Amino acid sequence: MARGSEFITLEDGVLRQVVGPNSRHLARMESAYDVDLDAPGGGIRINGSPRDRADARRMIESLSAKVEQGVEITDDLVIAILRQDRRGAAATGGVLAFGRKGAITPTGLAQSRYVDMMTHCPLSFGVGPAGTGKTFLAAAYGASLLRAKSVSRLVVTRPAVDAGEKLGFLPGDLNEKVDPYLAPIWEALNEVLGPEQVQAHRDRREIETAPIAFMRGRTLKNAFVIVDEAQNTSRMQMKMVLTRLGENSRMVVTGDPTQIDLLNPRDSGLSHALRILKGVEGVGVVEFAAEDVIRHPLVERIVRAYDADGTRGGT
Repeated sequence: MARGSEFITLEDGVLRQVVGPNSRHLARMESAYDVDLDAPGGGIRINGSPRDRADARRMIESLSAKVEQGVEITDDLVIAILRQDRRGAAATGGVLAFGRKGAITPTGLAQSRYVDMMTHCPLSFGVGPAGTGKTFLAAAYGASLLRAKSVSRLVVTRPAVDAGEKLGFLPGDLNEKVDPYLAPIWEALNEVLGPEQVQAHRDRREIETAPIAFMRGRTLKNAFVIVDEAQNTSRMQMKMVLTRLGENSRMVVTGDPTQIDLLNPRDSGLSHALRILKGVEGVGVVEFAAEDVIRHPLVERIVRAYDADGTRGGT
């Protein structure tokens, strides 16, 4: 196919981020789309076939739009978008929230579907391997609702089981027991609200954290509820926490069905809920896969290796 050339004009600040340090982002795009890219000043020149130029142009426009939204263009972000684009689904999600470092936006198709689901479904399930952003995005969305006063409380709960260790045996009060397990939650809340505001909301009990057992007997009205590490809930616990939803409340349940730490994995409330609630009106499910991992590229390969070993029944 005949090769041609076109030029995309970009402002200097946008151009620097799209090009990347030592032109790293351009090099990744050249490899992905079989094009030659050059940034002589004032924009980026694309040389290649019409189809390859169109793919590269779409990617450049996607990155430049994110810069204008306040998103920092990191290596991991470029890698994730390129990975999605090669699967025929360029990342297109809008701004989820504005944090201290700029806009927080979904990366990739799965995250975009996840954010869309949270905004439309009273009960959402985000399931898949660690590193896919499911907990961080849920917390960021909940923080944005709290800041906008769309809800009056953000409630974060999780089962008191983790890799064989029960929270009751850990030192400290309830918050001190739970907090170390909620690092992605606090990261997201601090990013959107700032540490001082997070503490102020906690002091006013507008942000609550507790094991699932403490949810019994409550009706959560005007709240955004996150159920984290839900694969370690029992069936009875899952039913109990799902039925806590009250007026003007939303709930997001996150977990990885392949990482169950219960003595009887068959009793996992997450796996059971996903099966019986499929197709129920108002319930949404997004399943993340290894290719949706947005950490170091090696993490995706590690997840795939463990998935393959599980399929083979390795010991």
